[in-house]
Amino acid sequence: MKIALIGYGKMGKEIERIARNRGHEIVCIIDIDNPEALASEAFRAADVAIEFTNPASAYDNCLKAFAAGVKVVSGSTGWIENHRDEMADYCTRQGKTLFWSSNFSLGVAIFSALNTCLAKMMNRFPAYDVSLTETHHVHKLDAPSGTAITLAESLLANLDRKTRWVKEAAAAPDELPIHSIRQGEVPGIHTIRYESEADSISITHDAKNRSGFALGAVLAAEYTAAHEGLLGMNDLFTFLN
Repeated sequence: MKIALIGYGKMGKEIERIARNRGHEIVCIIDIDNPEALASEAFRAADVAIEFTNPASAYDNCLKAFAAGVKVVSGSTGWIENHRDEMADYCTRQGKTLFWSSNFSLGVAIFSALNTCLAKMMNRFPAYDVSLTETHHVHKLDAPSGTAITLAESLLANLDRKTRWVKEAAAAPDELPIHSIRQGEVPGIHTIRYESEADSISITHDAKNRSGFALGAVLAAEYTAAHEGLLGMNDLFTFLN
């Protein structure tokens, strides 16, 4: 498979390493110093572009990839919320392909499925209040993290007593608080905590490095190369369904 990389920071370099180890060819690398390469023949030769940049660039990167006829796997967060309907239209009506996820880690996919299952169980026990805490490195621009928002949306869908999530530490009884911490070079920690007067229950996913995210992105690219439309982790990992 021919892969183009959009974004060549730590994540991009790790994706490159894993992709090459899996026998794929990197035909184009685009970073902040050569954005014009999105219009190059090398980029148009790619089967899939893997995009890890920032909220300000991701949307335009996807549009330029679509214009070049290249499928996209995007792990950039903080932008899809404002463009989800538009991306769905591109994929359903205009024949484009976007695989987007807030997190590509297999461990997070399992954790997400566990979160949904536990929320369904805890819906029967209103004595337990729930909160979510996410910790990331100081370079992360968006807060809460995209993964935290995805987890929160699953909680809201399965807990009748919660109607929306909020960023503040103090929350109304029907609100789900998300606490965001930025420190050091933490790859990502997400904790969901249920607490009552009698006890507490917590589940945590603690990423040790970027390799799990990078491998998931390459697996998503392999899947995307053979599929079309607006895709996500529910398509790649069927145990989430």
